[in-house]
Amino acid sequence: MANINYKNFTLGIEEEYMVVDPATRELKSHEQKIVSEGQKMIKDKVKAEMHQAVVEVGTDICADIDEAFKDVSVLRKTISQIAGELGLWVGASGTHPFSHWESQLITDHVRYNEIVNELQEAARSNLIFGLHVHVGMESREMANHIANSTRYFLPHIYALSTNSPFWEGRQTGYKSFRTKVFDKFPRTGIPEYFESIEAYDNFVKLLVRTNCIDNGKKIWWDLRVHPFFNTVEFRICDVPMTVEETMTIAALFQAICAKIYKLRTLNMNYIQYSRALINENKWRASRYGIDGHLIDFGKEEEVNTRVLLYELLDFVDDVVDHLGCRHATSFVSKMLERGTGADRQLKVYADSGSLTSVVDYIHDQFLHGL
Repeated sequence: MANINYKNFTLGIEEEYMVVDPATRELKSHEQKIVSEGQKMIKDKVKAEMHQAVVEVGTDICADIDEAFKDVSVLRKTISQIAGELGLWVGASGTHPFSHWESQLITDHVRYNEIVNELQEAARSNLIFGLHVHVGMESREMANHIANSTRYFLPHIYALSTNSPFWEGRQTGYKSFRTKVFDKFPRTGIPEYFESIEAYDNFVKLLVRTNCIDNGKKIWWDLRVHPFFNTVEFRICDVPMTVEETMTIAALFQAICAKIYKLRTLNMNYIQYSRALINENKWRASRYGIDGHLIDFGKEEEVNTRVLLYELLDFVDDVVDHLGCRHATSFVSKMLERGTGADRQLKVYADSGSLTSVVDYIHDQFLHGL
């Protein structure tokens, strides 16, 4: 059996945070002050996003989950401290419980102006907060192979990340309404299967040549072979409320990549399912989170999502110690016990009847476990 270099599966994590006015609990433009102050302390790890009430952070390339934990912890603490000094709050939730996008300002930047000009209301209303996890790859060919095979697992991990049950003051009935908002964009959702990296590159070139996009970053799928880095980038998840949850989700993505790689070295592969079938599971995950059923396409039957998550842990069990992330993946059982961010937001709302209390809770949880 081939010797696997588990050090190849490096991690990069990006999180998007909401900026809140402590007086009204509404989203609030920070006028890029958080970004300019942040850049003095953490350089280019903090940047502006399309809406001025959003701050995006990104880690360095991290060797393992422990390094990523330290990096994200520092980012959360730094942003929280800067916001506090400016008289603002920050929080992590896929959507704000009641703020309306119409009143939120767009960042004045060439790229965002282009997107808003092209996508109009779909872009202006796209006031959502996600988590992106990059997993390092030895080559783009391998990245394509792993992206094809890991598509199947996207809904499972997405269910665990659900953290956006409210939209514009309404209880949506979804555990993650964020992706429903994002679905208005072109080139989103579960990607197709690409038989080779050349096929994928040719697809991107065709879109560029026909003026659909100017570069591969305007492909906003739930998972993509990154156009510029040797990574597979997972983009399906709501931003998790706490650092522990972010680390668990990142570790799961890393472990699935390593497992698919290991199977490849043994001349084995995970069965490929169509985008249409995986979409059925994605829809269920967004609606019910961890409390529903996903389809096991092998058995052709519905299975309790929690059971499938434990099956997923079994599936990656032989790689997690090599990656040094067992402590992070084993936190899944804790998440299943206490509920996702969405479950906890809904409980606060059920107990208090107040969306203001939900915002307070989101803010209180931001540095939980640090």
